[in-house]
Amino acid sequence: MSGLFETKTNRYQLFIAVLAPVLFFACRSSGDNAGGFQMPPQELPVITVSIVPATTYQEFTASLQGKKDIEIRPQVDGYIDRIYIDEGARVRKGQPLFHINDRPYREQLNNAKASLAAARANLANAQINVSKLTPLVQNNVISDVQLKTAQAAYNAAQANVAQAEAVVQSAQISVGYATVKAPADGYIGKIPLKTGSLVGTTTAEPLTILSETKEVYAYFSLSENDFIQFKNQFTGNTIEEKIKQIPPVELVLADNSVYPEKGKVEIAEGQFDRTTGTINFRASFPNTQGVLRSGNTGKIRIAKSFANTIVIPQEATYELQDKVFVFAVGDSNKVASKPITIAGTSGNYYLLQGGISAGEKIVYTGLERLRDGAVIIPQQMSMDSLLKARPM
Repeated sequence: MSGLFETKTNRYQLFIAVLAPVLFFACRSSGDNAGGFQMPPQELPVITVSIVPATTYQEFTASLQGKKDIEIRPQVDGYIDRIYIDEGARVRKGQPLFHINDRPYREQLNNAKASLAAARANLANAQINVSKLTPLVQNNVISDVQLKTAQAAYNAAQANVAQAEAVVQSAQISVGYATVKAPADGYIGKIPLKTGSLVGTTTAEPLTILSETKEVYAYFSLSENDFIQFKNQFTGNTIEEKIKQIPPVELVLADNSVYPEKGKVEIAEGQFDRTTGTINFRASFPNTQGVLRSGNTGKIRIAKSFANTIVIPQEATYELQDKVFVFAVGDSNKVASKPITIAGTSGNYYLLQGGISAGEKIVYTGLERLRDGAVIIPQQMSMDSLLKARPM
């Protein structure tokens, strides 16, 4: 009996010895999980905010027109019997564009030439009379009254010749006007009238419009607020003096490419448009290659330079309720969100007016996984290297 008791006791002690470590491990694990599972800190790229020179741009919608958009109109009446050019053609000054039937004007020219010939014959006859009577008067054969009468007839014949010459020149001009020529180099617009159309000096619609595009004007508008900023930005006592201080401007074309030639802002309209509340400006661009055409659209880009400003990449920010924030890295590598004030943009960068100071560190990427108070392991990046890789 005692042997059986000893055996049970030994088995109980063995069970306790095996179970004790298991219970100890379970209790320890339960204690560890009581405080929650702790995620390790994230490794995130960090940049140090610095002050650099930068340039930002203001863009304004613009419409383009040739320096001269010339209405081509007939100066004589008649039927168009020939059109030498097509719509959109490039033409040179003096090149024929249209021909109006000139038969009536050539007949007028022939009549004028005949009248001129008759007037010259009369002048020659009057000259003969004066020459014949002059010696007779000198020898007192006849009175000088007859000579004076002959001289008056000669003068009248001279006037008739001059008048006939003017009629001939007028007829020649009419014949010349029958061929409508380009008054300048440029591009032909729409041709609404066709061969056989009756045209004249009273025709309401022009034959076409010729755009002289060696130089192109870009017209754009400034709102009242933009105009006030413009006046405050540039020095000068008058608007004309301020306009002269505007640096060369760029033209952004409809496909967002930048026109290679820079332009110059020249004039401003005298007053605001009451309907739109804007004031018009004009910039001129050279167009030696003929790339720009009247009717094109684009954007005028005016540069604004900052000698020293804080610049940060846009991907280092996030928006919340119409405000822009960054995550600043503080003591113990804890991050805190800060609102920033943006003065402008340049490429993929923000130019700041306030919110953070030079020397502060901000998180560059990975902002979507961050919360205020989170601890990170900063991976320092060089702002200079970033600006070299992606210039403003």
